[in-house]
Amino acid sequence: MDDLAGFLRVRRSRVDPASAGIPADRHRRVEGLRREEVAHLSGVSVDYYVRLEQGRATQPSEQVLDALARVLGLDETERGHLHRLARQRRRTAKAPSSRARPELVRVLDLVRDAPALIMNHRLDVLAGNRLARLLYSRPLQDLNIARHIFLEEAELYGEWEKCTLDVVGHLRLAAGKYPDDPRLASLVGELAMGSERFRRLWARADVRARGHGRKTYQHPLVGLLELHQENFALPDESGVELLVLSAAPGSAAEDGLRLLLALDGTEERGPRVGADL
Repeated sequence: MDDLAGFLRVRRSRVDPASAGIPADRHRRVEGLRREEVAHLSGVSVDYYVRLEQGRATQPSEQVLDALARVLGLDETERGHLHRLARQRRRTAKAPSSRARPELVRVLDLVRDAPALIMNHRLDVLAGNRLARLLYSRPLQDLNIARHIFLEEAELYGEWEKCTLDVVGHLRLAAGKYPDDPRLASLVGELAMGSERFRRLWARADVRARGHGRKTYQHPLVGLLELHQENFALPDESGVELLVLSAAPGSAAEDGLRLLLALDGTEERGPRVGADL
């Protein structure tokens, strides 16, 4: 799904030569930097850099990778992704088990007033509480957030374009961590076949780490919900995260979540378990 050579080629094509101190050239025929320019700016030989882009050079040093990251203008997350791709030939990370521990699922019982989900690195929902089910207006079993955003219900997401950037960046990061995960590869293929926007964003080779921030939903029953997302990654490097979407006290979103609960005719029976993959 992703490799060092491909990542270098794509990111090289996105660097503005002027930002790298290279004079404008109206006869320039390539997008971004030339290979020899990247080699010169990063302090490696042109032959060695060409071999890196062709996948023929193995085990580049930490210093070389840091120099390339600087020339390509990578941020901290992207720099880590670059180093991870370079290590793939030496050690491939096994895709973690995507089962939510019962003890973790019980934590969802403690979250009553906010949608809460447990998700894996593929964005499969492994479990969720009552408000999560009501937010998505569907059973959580077999719900994959990436598929939901790109192929199923884009209208739910108030800031859809931003959501798509975050999702593609996350899946790129996951592909770098778990390059031999067949289910992740299958998901990427499905999204590429079904969404032209996904294809375009995937080709940019952006990587993003999920974190906190505003998430906006346009719910069919209660309207606009402006929530705050917090992601809690587990310390066991399983790729599983607890995600909580909270409303500010006294806000319209808090009223909307209460209304969702009032409109729901089912009894509270603890967290609903999603896909056990």
